[in-house]
Parts: sequence; structure tokens; C-alpha cells
Amino acid sequence: MRVYAGPGPRPARSVLCRPSPSILKGFSLVAAGAALLLAAALPVRAGEGAPQAPAKDAPAAPQAAAPEAKKDDVLKIRILMAREIQEDRLPPLSLLDIPPPDEGLAGAHLGIEDNNTTGRFLKQEFLLDTVENANADEFVAEVTKKVDEGFPFVVADARPETLLKLADALKDKDAVVFNVGAPDEELREENCRVNVKHTAPSRTMLADALAQYLAWKQWRNWLLVVGPAPEDKAFADALKRAATRFGLKIVDERMFEYEPGSRRADGGFEQIQQQIPSFMQGAPDHDVVVIADEGELFGEYFPYRTWISRPVVGTAGLYPTTWHPAVELWGGTQFQNRFQRLAKRQMRPLDYNAWTAVRSVGEAASRTNSSDAKTLIDYMRSDKFDLAAFKGQKLTYRPWNGQLRQPIFIATPKIHVTVSPQPGFLHEFSELDTLGVDRPETKCTAFQ
Repeated sequence: MRVYAGPGPRPARSVLCRPSPSILKGFSLVAAGAALLLAAALPVRAGEGAPQAPAKDAPAAPQAAAPEAKKDDVLKIRILMAREIQEDRLPPLSLLDIPPPDEGLAGAHLGIEDNNTTGRFLKQEFLLDTVENANADEFVAEVTKKVDEGFPFVVADARPETLLKLADALKDKDAVVFNVGAPDEELREENCRVNVKHTAPSRTMLADALAQYLAWKQWRNWLLVVGPAPEDKAFADALKRAATRFGLKIVDERMFEYEPGSRRADGGFEQIQQQIPSFMQGAPDHDVVVIADEGELFGEYFPYRTWISRPVVGTAGLYPTTWHPAVELWGGTQFQNRFQRLAKRQMRPLDYNAWTAVRSVGEAASRTNSSDAKTLIDYMRSDKFDLAAFKGQKLTYRPWNGQLRQPIFIATPKIHVTVSPQPGFLHEFSELDTLGVDRPETKCTAFQ
């Protein structure tokens, strides 16, 4: 390095000055650092300082642990829709009342959709499978097999005797059967089973709901018309009990015999127009005609055809029901619309009963954050369980017979008229227990 020092013109010959040792040491450190950076950036050529592969038997060098694959931690809850095909049922009186092929099943599907809406946030998935059979023994065997395969919650639309066989077949398993179709009182009383819950209202609940409204209207004197079928007589017994319970009077009871199919003959309506007034002649003074015709085979003939102009109630005219397609109260409109989009039809009572059963499982799963069958069943049996079901108040299961407490609509074919329990019918614990068999009256011992 040449440096000129001093004033005046540059000399012809400059002086060579050497840097100090400290400067040289600094340059050496900088150069060494640059060399290291360059070596790290350039690829290593084969044979030029490349690390040797470990010996065949030498342990591999530790590597950074790869992130674990995300585990499938979604809880799966499986529900079975069990439908006993009842081919011996006569068609209803009106072609408008012929049940759709997916009656009940569509309600269960809507319940699954609603459960999964909440379940997605809780990492729960609800699955639905179906069993359908007309043979009772095969039906029970197929359902039992499905329960063993992991479907502990059975939504059953079956005859009362088949329902009891199914409950007994599952009595030693962590499983529960939801009765969504049978209104028979014996299933809740003398022949109750601890592994059966009833989302379908009993006949006594329906009769009490109707009787409360008739008492509120001061229609105290009834003329009771009963069909010949065993189901008609069972509903008539529930009506008689309700009349006694609420201080009403049956002034006359008449049995109506009919010939299935005659209504479809030419001129059949003319025969009916003559038959009904003749049948009703000579009756004691009454406020209302009460019909017991569960099969809907003759009751619709009575409105506007009676000898004396009186309202017709019971299974025709004004009737009690667990659900009605015209209900708009308590969020019912959006509920009806969702079902309409899913099933392309109106919701029927059996659909509502099945939906309530499926939602009961979903509510228990969301509250316990569990998919264990025993945990969910125990929760549904506890006093912590309740269910919002578009009826203005929370629904619960009665601890003495497994019956779902719920309000009952009183309706005509076009619109609901009122909801029972009626104002003024009080109860020590729950006004809903004014409908149906109360705890002091129960004959069920299984739950004790």
C-alpha cells in the first residue's frame, strides 16, 4: 500500500508503509469468516470433505421428529330406526290420510341432521341405519344383531307385543328402545320395561288433553261412539277415565258397526247420509259427540251428519295430537320448513315422535360429551335431562314409567285450536303431569 505524506508536489518516488499487526489480525478474522460463509453456501462435491455414510450396523443419527398425523377423534353415535311393517292395517277413510312410505323415518333423518349440526362443533357424528320386517321374530332378531354391532339406540315403530319382545331381548345390554308409535297404556304400566322410553303419547295423555279442553268449554255431557276394534275400545276406556277425572259425564255410549270398503261403492255417501242420523236418533241430551275410532275407518262420517247439531271430537273433528303440520308457535315455522325441504311433505305425528327420540340421544351426547351408551342412557334417566322440542317448554321423561312429558295439541284437520294442559289445571310438581298416569296412580314397578 503506497501512501503520500507531506505537502507539496508528489515526489517522483513514494514511500511503502506496512500496516500495523493489529490491522493484520482484524483482516485475518474477517477473511476467515467470509471463507466459512462461502463454504456453507456452496454444495459439497463428492469426495471433497463430504461426510461418510455410517457403517451398516451403526445406529442411525437422530433426526427431528416428524409431526404426528391428526387422529380421528370424532365420537360416533349410532342410532337404529326399526320399523315393523304392519300390512294388515286397513286404509284410512280419506285418501288424504294414507301414510307416506317414509313416515317416521323422515323424522329420524331430520333428528340426525339436527344432531350433527351441533355435533360438528363438539366432534360428534351421528349415524342412522334402518331395519324393516313384517315378521315379528325376524324383526327382533335383526334389531338385536344391529345392537350387538354398535347401534345401542333403537327408535322403534312396532306393535305393542313386538315392542315387549324386543325390550326383553335387549334387557341385558346397554341399549334403550324409544317407542314412537304405540299409545298402549300397558307398555307404560303393567308391562313397563326399564329399557323403554316413550316419545309417543299414551292414550290417557291424549284423552286427558281433550277432556281438559271440553271441561274448559263447559261441554260436560258426552255421547260416546265406539268402534268395534280393540284399539277403539282402549281409547274409549281412556276417555271414560278422563271424564271421571275432570268431572264430566258420559250420558250415552253406542257401538258403531261398519263394513270396510262400502264407502267406496257407488252411492255409498247416500247410505252414510241416512245411516248416521238414524244411528244418532233417540240419544239423551248431550253437548258433544265423542268418537273412538283409532283406525280412522268411520269417524269422519259423523261431522255434519248427526241427528242433532253437535260438535264432533275424539278421533274425528276436533282431536288431540302430539304434532300438527299447521303449528307455527315456538319456532314451529322454521321447524316445519326444514322438514318440508328434507322430506318434500308435511310432518306427521309419527315423524315428530321419531325426531324427538333421535334428538334425545343428541341432547344427552352434547351434555355429557360422550358416545358411551351407558353414560348417555344414565343421563337421560337423570333429572338433569331436558329437551327443547318446539312446544314452548322443556320436555322430560317421567322417572316412574319412561313416558315423555309434553304438551298436546287439540286440532282440526286444518289448524290447531289450543294446547293442553289448559289454564287452571294445576299440579304439585309439573302441570304436564295432569296429562296421563301420574306417579301415585302408576302400576309400573320396573323403574323402582
